[in-house]
Amino acid sequence: MASVAADRGTEASGHGPAAKPFSAFERMVAWRYLRSRRKEAFISVIAGFSFIGIMLGVATLIIVMAVMNGFRTELISRILGINGHMIVQPIDGPFTDYADLAVKFEAVPGVRMALPLVEGQTLASGRGGAGSGALVRGVRPEDLEKLQEVAGNIRQGDIVGFASGQGVLVGSRLAASLGINAGDDITLISPEGDVTPMGVNPRVKSYPVSGVFEIGMSEYDATMIYMPLEESQLYFNADGLVQSIELFIDNPDAVDGLRPLVEAAAGRQIHITDWRQRNQTFFSALQVERNVMFMILTLIVLVAALNIISGLIMLVKDKGSDIAILRTMGASSGAVMRIFFMTGAAIGTVGTLAGVLLGVIVCLNIESIRQFFSWVSGTVLFDPELYFLSQLPAEMSFGETFSVVVMALVLSFLATIFPAWRASKLDPVQALRYE
Repeated sequence: MASVAADRGTEASGHGPAAKPFSAFERMVAWRYLRSRRKEAFISVIAGFSFIGIMLGVATLIIVMAVMNGFRTELISRILGINGHMIVQPIDGPFTDYADLAVKFEAVPGVRMALPLVEGQTLASGRGGAGSGALVRGVRPEDLEKLQEVAGNIRQGDIVGFASGQGVLVGSRLAASLGINAGDDITLISPEGDVTPMGVNPRVKSYPVSGVFEIGMSEYDATMIYMPLEESQLYFNADGLVQSIELFIDNPDAVDGLRPLVEAAAGRQIHITDWRQRNQTFFSALQVERNVMFMILTLIVLVAALNIISGLIMLVKDKGSDIAILRTMGASSGAVMRIFFMTGAAIGTVGTLAGVLLGVIVCLNIESIRQFFSWVSGTVLFDPELYFLSQLPAEMSFGETFSVVVMALVLSFLATIFPAWRASKLDPVQALRYE
C-alpha cells in the first residue's frame, strides 16, 4: 500500500523523518519517487518529457545566442575591415594637407592607420556593355596594402598595377555581373565630368582591371571599386585634396575617448563620425532580433517547467497514501514539501546541465553539423551568397550562458513550489480514509 513506508520504515524510525532539512532521509525518498516503476510508468514518462524539454530549451537558447553572436562579430569585422572606425571631415575648408594630417593622426595613441579618401558614385560597364552602379574609393597604394580585407583577398590578378597607379581593383560580384576578369578594361561614367559652354558633360574613362577582390560581403563585392588616390582626384575633379580621412583604431569601442585627442591633433575645425553612428540602424536591428529570439525561445523552457508542475501534481495524487503514512510517522509538512521540491528540482537541474552540455557540443561543432545536414538534404544551408559568410559562426558568451542556466533553474524551482506545497498540506486522515 505504501511503498516508501513499507520498504524504509526502519530508516524512518531510526533516524526520524523530521531530521534536519534536506537530510539523507528526505533525499532518499525523493530519489525513490524519481525512479521508474511499472505502475508509475505514466508519471515517469511525464518526468522524462519535462527533462527533455528543459534540455532542448536550454541547448537551443545557447546555440541560437552563440550563432547570433558569431554573426554579429563576423559582420562587424568585415564592415570595419574596410571602413574606418572614425571618419574625419573638414568644416572650414578642404583637406589639401591630408598627408600631413594623416601623419599627425597616426601619432595619436590608439590610432593604427589614417587613410585619406576620395569617394564617388559611377556607372560601370564591361565587355558586355551592361551598366551597374558602383562606388569608387580612391586610396593611396601604401594604404591599400594595409587593408588586409582587400589586399589579402585578391582572387584574380594582383595589386601591382594598382600600386603603379595604372589599374583598379574590382569586387568579385561586380566583375562577374559585368563579365570582366583581371586584365580586362572597365569603363566608368561619372556625372561630375567636364564643364563646357554647353553644360557639364559626363566623364567617361576606361581603366585596366589590375585585380579582383572578394571581401565576403555581397554588398561590398557587388558595388566597390578601388582606384589609386591621384587618379581618383583627377577623375572626380578633386585635384590635390581629399573628402575625408578615415581612422582605424586598435579598440573600436574606444572611439569616444579618442575624439578629443584627434581634434587636438587636427589643429583645425573638423567633424567626426564613428562606425556606431554610421551603422546604427543595422546593429540596432540585430540587437532587437537577438532579444526577441531570446524571449521566444525562453517559452520552450517555460513549457517544460509547466510539465514539471503537471508531473508533480500527478505524483502527489499517486503518492497520497505514502505522504499520509510519512506524516503519521512524524514527518513534518516541511519535510514532505522538501521531498517533492527536490524531486522536481532534480529534473530541472539535471535537464539544465544536460542542455548546457548539448549546447556546448553543438556550438563547438556547428560547421561540421551544417555540412552534414547539407550533405543529407542535398541543399546548401546558410548559403554564403545570402548570408555573406563562408561558414556558420558560433561564439559563446559566458555571461549569456550563465544567464540561460540561471533562468532555467529559477523557472524549474518555481515550478516545483506549488505541487510541493500541495503535498505538504495533504490531510493524512482524508488520504487514508479509503485505504
